[in-house]
Amino acid sequence: MLHTIDYVIIVISLIVSIGVGVGFSRNQSSTAQFFAAGKHMPSWAIGMSIFATLVSSVTFLAYPGSGFGGNWVLLVQGIMVPLTVIFMIGFVVPLYRNVIGLSAYEYFEKRFGYFARVYSSLGFILAHFSKMGTVFFLLALAISSMTGMDAYHVIILLGIAVIVLTVLGGMEAIIWLDVIQGFLLIFGGLLALIIILVNIDGGLGTVMSTAWDADKMSLGSLDWDFVNLTFWVMAINGIFYAIQKYGTDQTIVQRYLTAGSDKDAIKASLTGVLLVVPVWTLFMFIGTALWVYYSGGGGGELPDGLRSDAVFPHFIMNELPVGVVGLIIAALMAAAISSLDSDLNCLAAVGVDDYYSRLRPESSDRERTIVGKVIVIVAGIAAIGVASLYVSAGDTGVLGVVFMLYAIFSGGIAGIFLLGVLVPRANKKGLYIGIAACVLFTGYALLTSSPVGVGDNKRLLLDFGAFNYTQHKYMLGVYSHVVMFFVGWAASYLFPAPDLEDNLTYQGWKRSRA
Repeated sequence: MLHTIDYVIIVISLIVSIGVGVGFSRNQSSTAQFFAAGKHMPSWAIGMSIFATLVSSVTFLAYPGSGFGGNWVLLVQGIMVPLTVIFMIGFVVPLYRNVIGLSAYEYFEKRFGYFARVYSSLGFILAHFSKMGTVFFLLALAISSMTGMDAYHVIILLGIAVIVLTVLGGMEAIIWLDVIQGFLLIFGGLLALIIILVNIDGGLGTVMSTAWDADKMSLGSLDWDFVNLTFWVMAINGIFYAIQKYGTDQTIVQRYLTAGSDKDAIKASLTGVLLVVPVWTLFMFIGTALWVYYSGGGGGELPDGLRSDAVFPHFIMNELPVGVVGLIIAALMAAAISSLDSDLNCLAAVGVDDYYSRLRPESSDRERTIVGKVIVIVAGIAAIGVASLYVSAGDTGVLGVVFMLYAIFSGGIAGIFLLGVLVPRANKKGLYIGIAACVLFTGYALLTSSPVGVGDNKRLLLDFGAFNYTQHKYMLGVYSHVVMFFVGWAASYLFPAPDLEDNLTYQGWKRSRA
């Protein structure tokens, strides 16, 4: 059980989080303020906020679990993100800042019509509900195992705190709280790693040599194999993840709108993406160091049947001194809060801009702000419900589930974005055919690769024999984007060319700069 000092630290961190929301509550009287922080935030703070949004309790728990139980192949996706973003951010930021009012999916409507806006915004909503449920779930399991608290109570308590601070403080409070939580996350990770290394005879040198000899720091097989989890599977997945996250995801696009200029928004985006890879690496390395520690480096016996993603919480509770335990748990909670508050605000922005404003175009800005806050409350309660279902259903490999849910719910949205900006000839009727092909392909791949039942009764939902989808499921999201792009491109030639504004395509943007 936790010491009283640790409980005090945790409670203070929650009070500070809610206090930041209260501190900015007086300014949240308009949609521009509630959703875009008045468009006056400094670039460094926005960058820290992007960083804090991209990391979460998934980073804090599942990455050490992956580093402990396997190698570093899942880190390859993260490495590909900055390499991809550097090439696209100079165009993507001005595109959104000049084309949309609030929702990223307004671009899709201007390029391909309202159906494209609805399709892409629903994909965002589904993906982020699954993500929020996973974040709540991981945190609840960890804190429950460390404190003895019921997992459902943890979910409800944290959920209420996140809802309150998001409703009161809006995007301005979220960004400044993300700055605090980002530093706390980095500090907590570094402190934990230092303590692990100090307790291993030979320290960093022993960890590096032992892990290297055991191939624990490998980035995966370089075989050109898409059936198994290889380097190339994660590299290609990482490219499309970066395009989708920085090119279509409301949680990132909305950050572009909080800066005072295009230049500041670009600088903020690069800051966020360059910060996140070292932190992902840090937590993967924590898992590797824990493997060395518990494999003869000075650690004791681990309980039988302990999952890989439960090893770090076990170390925190049994090896760290009083006070440090509270700081690490506070950092863990901060990681979750910094992701969840952003998700709620952005879900509300999509709800207001893509749907409510469409249904009630005569509504006032004040009314839309109120509706946005109501959506935060409803979405927060729904996310608590999703997380509770996760707890009831149990868990098998959370990090893999997260990647899989993103692949399923992405629905080819990155493919739509690439089609819109790279192919001026593409039109909405061609896109509709592309969406139909993408949905059919995704359904085929899932049904022919997802077994049901147990034991001898296990069978595929749909069995086409040699024509079943057999490649790695992380590739499913990649293929959905590729199918969307190429089918939509080819089908567009069956219909007249669209009449487009220059600011909607990359070619038009280049002409405007000439």
